[in-house]
Amino acid sequence: MLGAFVSPKHLICVRSLQNLVRFLAAVQLLPALESGEETLVGGQAVLEGVMMRSPHAWAIACRKPSGEVVTMSEPLERPSDKHKWMAWPVVRGVMTLGYAMTLGYRALRFSANVALEDAMQSEKPAARDQAKAGPGIKAAPRLEDGKKAVAISGWMAAINIIFSLGFFIFMYKYLPLLAATELKKVDPALGGQIVFNLVDGAVRLILFLSFIWGVSLFPDIRRVFEYHGAEHKTVFAFEDGKPLETFEVQKYSTYHPRCGTSFLMTVMLISIGFYMLIPFTGFWARFAARIVLLPVIAGVSYEIIRFAAKHRGSLFALMTAPGLWLQRITTKPPSDDQAQCAIEALDQAMSLEKEHGGELVIA
Repeated sequence: MLGAFVSPKHLICVRSLQNLVRFLAAVQLLPALESGEETLVGGQAVLEGVMMRSPHAWAIACRKPSGEVVTMSEPLERPSDKHKWMAWPVVRGVMTLGYAMTLGYRALRFSANVALEDAMQSEKPAARDQAKAGPGIKAAPRLEDGKKAVAISGWMAAINIIFSLGFFIFMYKYLPLLAATELKKVDPALGGQIVFNLVDGAVRLILFLSFIWGVSLFPDIRRVFEYHGAEHKTVFAFEDGKPLETFEVQKYSTYHPRCGTSFLMTVMLISIGFYMLIPFTGFWARFAARIVLLPVIAGVSYEIIRFAAKHRGSLFALMTAPGLWLQRITTKPPSDDQAQCAIEALDQAMSLEKEHGGELVIA
C-alpha cells in the first residue's frame, strides 16, 4: 500500500541522493583504494565495479543491479614517457600519485554516473524488460530517448575535489596539530620537539584509523571494499601468470603490498620523522610547513614502498607492514560476480594495451 502513495520521481531522487553520498564517501577513500606504485598493472575499486590500468591503457567495469556489466576503456599516455624528469626519484612518486588520483577520480565519476542512470532507468519498462533478458556486456550507457544519462556535472566534481582536499587538511593536518598544542598547554613536558610530534602523529593515526573503521560499517562502503579485494586478487593472479578465470582469481589473498592503504600508512609514519626536523614552534608556522612538505613526504614514501617491494626482508619492508594489517579493513572477500567485474576490467585494459604498448612480460 505504501508503494501506491510514493511517486516514481521521489524514489528516483532518493536513489540518486544515495548514490551521490556513496560517491562522496568513496572520494574520501580514494588514496586508500588506489595502487600505491606505478607497475605493470594496478587498479582501484569504484562504485559497484573495478578500474584496471596498464602502462598504456585503462578500463572500468561496473555491474548494474540488473546484472549488466557496463565497460569503458581508453588508451593512456604516461607523463613520464614524454618528460624524463618526471621519472626522477622522489619526483616520480608525486607525479605517480597525482596521475593515479586523476584517473581514480575519473573512474569514480564514471561508476557514479552509471549508478545514477540506473536509478533513472529503473522505472522505465524497457529497462525492466532488458533486465529479464539476462546479464550482458554494454558500453557507454544511454537513456531510451538517446539523450545522455544524468551525470555528475563538472561544477559538482570541482566542489567535491575542493571539499575533499579541505577535509584532508582539516582532519589530518589541522586537528592533530591543534590537539598536540592543547595537550602541551596541559603538560609542558609534551612540548619537546620529539614528544610533541609523536603526540601529533599518534592523534593523526587515531583519526585515520577511526575514519577507515567508521566508514567500513556502512554496507555501501563495505561493497566497495569487496570490489577492492576483487581487484587485488585479480592483480595477484595476473602477476602469477595464472589464467584470469574466477576460480583461479578467488584462490589469492585480498592483501596486496602495493595497495594505496599501505602507501597512506607509510606517509603517516614517515611524516612523524619529517616533522621532527622542522625548527618552527609556532602553531601556524608548523601548520604551513606540514602542507608544504606534503609532496616531499609523498615522494619519499613512494620510494620506500618501491624499495620494500623489491627487498622483502629489509627494514623498510617492516615499515609497510602496518599497511598490510590495515587492509583487513579496506579489503573484503569478493563474490564471484565482483571478481568477474575485476577480470573484465583487466581483460579490457590488456586488449587495449596490446594495441598501444605491446605484450606485457612479467619479470
